[in-house]
Amino acid sequence: MPDKSLSSSQRAVQELRSRIFSGELAAGSDHLESELADLLEMSRTPVREAVLTLGSQGLLELRPRKGVRILPLSPEDMAEVYDVLTELESHAAERAASANYGEADLAELAQAIDDMDAAIAKSDLDAWAEADDRFHSELVRLGRNSRIEAIVAMMSDQVRRARTTTLFMRPLPTKSNEDHRAVYQAIRDGNPDTARTIHRKHRQHAKAILVELLGKHRLRYL
Repeated sequence: MPDKSLSSSQRAVQELRSRIFSGELAAGSDHLESELADLLEMSRTPVREAVLTLGSQGLLELRPRKGVRILPLSPEDMAEVYDVLTELESHAAERAASANYGEADLAELAQAIDDMDAAIAKSDLDAWAEADDRFHSELVRLGRNSRIEAIVAMMSDQVRRARTTTLFMRPLPTKSNEDHRAVYQAIRDGNPDTARTIHRKHRQHAKAILVELLGKHRLRYL
């Protein structure tokens, strides 16, 4: 059942994002706005608003007189996205470690790590990915910089899409969990340099794995 609390444009964003992530709207494919409106059983106005939103997030592009194109996953594009995220999230980790947070303030961060450990124990990669999203989102929030939060949020869908594509091609991400816990400990102990350094290396390692998989398996859909 549709969520009645959402506007038509918000529901269109959710539906289009879901269909892009599932591959129903394949990377590299072209669609008319009228076609997407028929697919979602909506009028063209909320669909166009959704297209503009998802375009700003790097999932698709609106081309004059040609309609909507679902953007392919490019190793080069993802490398650039990860370079930006590495700098911003590492800065957030440093700021969080300088904020004198107590354990109660870090409860959500700790819970995300515990949930990631539980997911790994059950080999449940979908649950791990959801908990990983929560960890990174909370880390950025703890950095207390609204502009960093906005930029990271804008790029998050591109990261999720690439990870969804490659998640089951990689080994269990136990190293990622270890890194997250080390960042948490550095923040809790008030060690800004350590928090920044560990998180930077974590993101750089994640970038290397993702870009290699995208290139190796030719997951560009050009």
